[in-house]
Order: sequence, then C-alpha cells, then structure tokens
Amino acid sequence: MTDALPPFELPPDDRDRSPLTGWTRAHWEATGLRWLDHVRRHDSPGGALPRLPGRVTADGVRRESMETVGRSFLLAAPLIAGAAPGIAEPLAERYARALLAGTDPEGPESWPRGVTCRAPVSGVTNSIVEAADIAFGLHISRERLWDRLSAPERRRIADWLRHHARLEVWHNNWQLFPAMAEAFLRSVGEDTSGCIGTRNVARVESWYLEQGWYTDGPEHAIDYYNAWAIHPYLWAWYRMTDRTDTPEGSRHLERLGAFVTSFARMVAPDGSMLHVGRSLSYRTAALASLWCAEISGVNPLPPGATRRLASGVLARFVSHGVGIDRPLDLGWYRPYEPVSQTYSGFGSAYLAGIGFLGLALGPDAPVWTETEQPQPTEHEFGTHAWPAVGWLVTTQRDGVVRLANHGSDHCELPVEPTRPDPDDPHYAKLAYSTHTAPGTAAAWTDGVDSHPALVDAEGRASRRGPLRAVRVDGTVAASVHLPQRDGRALPGCAITSVTVPHDAHEVRAHLVRSPGGYTVREGGWAVADDAPPAASYTTEVGSPEASVTNRQGLTAQVVGLYGYDAAKVFTYEDANAMGPCSAVPALTATAPPGDTVLVSLHTLTRTSGPASPPAVTVSGTVVTVSWPDGGEQSVDLATCCPWDGRIFRTMSAAPPPAIGGTDKTA
Repeated sequence: MTDALPPFELPPDDRDRSPLTGWTRAHWEATGLRWLDHVRRHDSPGGALPRLPGRVTADGVRRESMETVGRSFLLAAPLIAGAAPGIAEPLAERYARALLAGTDPEGPESWPRGVTCRAPVSGVTNSIVEAADIAFGLHISRERLWDRLSAPERRRIADWLRHHARLEVWHNNWQLFPAMAEAFLRSVGEDTSGCIGTRNVARVESWYLEQGWYTDGPEHAIDYYNAWAIHPYLWAWYRMTDRTDTPEGSRHLERLGAFVTSFARMVAPDGSMLHVGRSLSYRTAALASLWCAEISGVNPLPPGATRRLASGVLARFVSHGVGIDRPLDLGWYRPYEPVSQTYSGFGSAYLAGIGFLGLALGPDAPVWTETEQPQPTEHEFGTHAWPAVGWLVTTQRDGVVRLANHGSDHCELPVEPTRPDPDDPHYAKLAYSTHTAPGTAAAWTDGVDSHPALVDAEGRASRRGPLRAVRVDGTVAASVHLPQRDGRALPGCAITSVTVPHDAHEVRAHLVRSPGGYTVREGGWAVADDAPPAASYTTEVGSPEASVTNRQGLTAQVVGLYGYDAAKVFTYEDANAMGPCSAVPALTATAPPGDTVLVSLHTLTRTSGPASPPAVTVSGTVVTVSWPDGGEQSVDLATCCPWDGRIFRTMSAAPPPAIGGTDKTA
C-alpha cells in the first residue's frame, strides 16, 4: 500500500458550458482518476491482485482481486481510449501489466480459471464475468493497449479469454459474458472454435419486453441490469462481430434508443436514481447504456441533455463522498452492505466504471462541448406506463420520481437462494422512488414499507412472493399475489393490489381475501436521515393518517380512505440505505373472513402542506376515485387483473381447484 492520497479537489465549475451542473469532461476525468488511484494505492507487485479493504466472499481474496482489476478496467479503458497521452499511456501500461500477470497460469498472481455454471459448481464462476469485463475494456482501448502488445502477450490473454468463452453459464444476463469474450477474440482474429456466443445473444434477445426493457432471464426480473449489462454487452457484441448493420444489430440499436428514453425518466433533476433492484452498489454503471447510444448515434436526448443527466448522477454520488476518501464500497451514498448480495466482494462496486464510457469520446465530441440542456424529468411531468414491464413511473414537479412496481419480483431465480422466501426488498415493494430506499435488515423482517401485509397474532407479516398476474391499463397498474411466509402460501389468502397515480399522490386499493384472523397493514415509503425523522399519526374514525418528515423536508404520508381503522409510525436504526435513521407511516385494518376492500392515499413530496385527499366511493369491489381537480377513475378490484383464481386452502404444495370452479385467463 502506498501513502494516503492527497485531498481531492474538483476543477472549477463551468457555468457557461454547464449552467445546470457546472460539470465538464475535466470533472469526469478527475473523478475517474481518483477512483482508480484507490486501486493503485492497494496494488500488488504485478498489479493483478490488489487488496482493497472490505468484504471477501466465499470464493476468496484472489477472486475479489481479479474482480477489482476487471471492473476498474471498465473505468480505465475509456480514459485510455479518449484522454490525453499523459493520462492514457500510464493507465495502458498499468493495466497491460495487470492483465498479463493475472492471465499467466504459472505466475504468482494468476487468476482463478472459471468453471461451468451447473450444479454442483466445482470452482469459481465469477471469472467468466471478469472475462467479459476485460473483453469490453480491451475493445474500447484496443488501439492504445491491445494493439501494442507483443504476439506472445496477446496469445496469453487470448487463451484466458477463450477458456471462459466456451463455458455454459446461468440463464440470465450471464449468457452475454462468454459471448463478450468470444466477440473480442473474433474481432482480433483469434480462434473461437467451440464458442456459443451467437446462440447466447439470440437467447437474450428473446427476453425483450418493450420500450427498451428486457427481463433478466426468468419472467418478472426487471432492473438496472438492463442498463449496465444487457444493453452495453449487446451493443459491444454487435460491434465486435461486425453485425451492427444486420437486421438484428439495427433492431438492437432501436431498442437501445428506446431504453435511454425510459431510463431518462428514472433520474430526478438532482441526480438521484430510482432505488430499485439488486446490485445497487454499481451506482453509476447505470449510465453505460446512455453512453452506448451516444457513441452509436441513436441517443434520443440532445448532447447537452445527455451530459447534464450523466453529470447530475455522478455529481450526486461525489457530493456524498463516494470514491473520494476511500475506494468504492458496497453501499449507495454511504457504505451499506444490505444493498449488495452475498456474491459481492471488495472490488464489486467498481463495475460503476462502465458508467464512464463517454470518456472514450474525445474532448471535441458534442456531448462534451455543447451547452447543457434540461433532462426530461425537469420539464416532462406526469405518469408514464410500461405495460409489459408492469411499471408506472411518475415525475413530480418537486423533483421526486416515483415507481409503482406491479411487474418485477425476481422470485423465479431468487436473488438470495438461501432465504426461505424468494423475494427481496429491492423487488418486493409496491413502490420505490428516487429519494427513498426500501427497508432492509430489521425493517425487511417487519415488512412494513410499501407493502400490503397480512400480520398474524404473533406479529409476523406476510411476504409478497411471486406475482400471479400483472396488468397495466393506461396509467392504472394492478397485480395479484398469494401472501406467503417461510416459503409457503398462507391458506385461503390472496391480495389484488391496484395503484392509481395522480401528480404527487397515488391511491392504492386492495382486495384482500382471507379466512380471517389477520390484521392488514399497509405501509408508505420509508423516509431516512442522519437523525430520526419527525413523525405523527392520528386515528380518526374513517380517516386514520400518519406521516414522517426528514430534515430535508421529504414527507411520506398515508391516509386511510376506506376500510382502515388505525395508523402508526414504525421507526428503525441502520435499516435503510439512505440514512441510519428511518421511519415508515402505516395504516392497519382488521380483515374479516371473505373479501375486504381497502383504499388509501399515499403521498411522497418535498413541498410542505398536507395532501388534499380525493373522494372515494366503494360499491362492492368497484372503487371510484374522484380527485380534487376533477379527474375521476374507477376500477373493479375483482376483474381488473385476471388470474387463475387458485388459492391454497392448506399449507399444501399443490393448489386446490379454482375459485368458483372456473379458471380465469391471466
């Protein structure tokens, strides 16, 4: 380890070129070099086994060090390709040395060779991921790194990549990892016999949904892996195999452009991204697809808006100290391991580097020279629907972006397979936002925030588990789930949930079917801070209400509109990525045997003043919402989201006959 790094200083803001963020290419280069300096500070003699502080997985330190090199190379590669020689040349020499040391099978710093992803797993599989990262980085930096290696040096790295290009992998975004290694080998004239990249790419392309979104293998697995894996690696694969102009390559570019349109709606004006999905420690990696679209000329955003959006995201993380005084860590704005998975180690977060891909474009590129323009969420307000994804995304005028999640559960291929229930807090909630995070640790055990739970006499709350049906009709979204606990469905129980958004508010309505004996609890967003948020609640007949507010003025409020009889605020310590103190407003109701209709108003806002609740009328299972500004929506909870109607009567593994003796088409 070298001496501590000197204090970090950004270049002066340029408010002429960047009136909205002040950031220019110089800010990006300075930040990227700072992040890489932390890796250099912890380097090994050969450069292949840096040992950063932080967690080590069951695969061991050597795997984590390999990951550190592979992922930090994603950041170094665009600097090598696009920066001035004084920056690029030392980085090219440093990473060439590391790659050669790690791929030397007899060397003291050799990396583990990956094994096939099939049970029983006989070794380290993550080497396949890093083969893809290294292939991507070599493609981006080829002229200044690969092309300057000697023939024996190229052969050594190619042999290592080829080994991983021939392996079978898991049926999700991993399909693209051996394809990436093969594609680079093909692009430089190396042997690719026995590789199956074309098949793997076709498999991933078959998972396309709409508006730029793919499911990550199994159904209902939708997250930022679109942004930092599926789109960037498909983009690079078509380029390296010289298939960009084929019908398939052109189709992907259309999908890439559509994804940028979608992604741009997920970033708040202050640079906050929707906090949803796994591997959130990758942070700025979500910007990768934006840069891919810019490089290929299919970006629907003007260059000035592109830089404004990307700089806003990076500047927000930097303002919280991410990567400044310590290496990138497992966390979000602060170190916080619950946002990561058990497979993440001390180098994992450096996948963030792929979000610096725009630096491969030279300083004279329009994205670096044109004046900043507002990003979409600064002037396009309202709700956007992605029906095949099952999401509604709402941009508020106060700078908050909300997500109503009726489509992603990630249960078919669980994020953490060792858990008794297959769901995860970053997928199982009905709602997410750019300024809140779902409760983890004790808050996840309780299952309060943004979740309709059946709570038993012992206080244990049900999980959502796999979605049974999903439907988005206009700007109304619905889904059905069978409440479960410990991997088993609760007998006789089902919940149909509906979200009706309107400006900074949304109505959530539920049709709860149960045998009785449960309390129904509906939570709002979890608001976090460095100090306990202010909390209040009242239990008035017919309209219980609870709210929590942090010191920045962010307020989450829930109001019972129909069926609820009490309100409460739940508080937690060290259970939220946004801050060590968090609080959740919640409503409760008693569920008698049979069907129960419940309706509540949820508000998340940074402006002061209580919500003006809409008028709600309930007739049987039909809920009609009349907003103060004159808008009105009606939904029949019994028919709005068709499903098979099968409910478990016991803790049996097999479902009984359908309700009413007939199946309903989902």
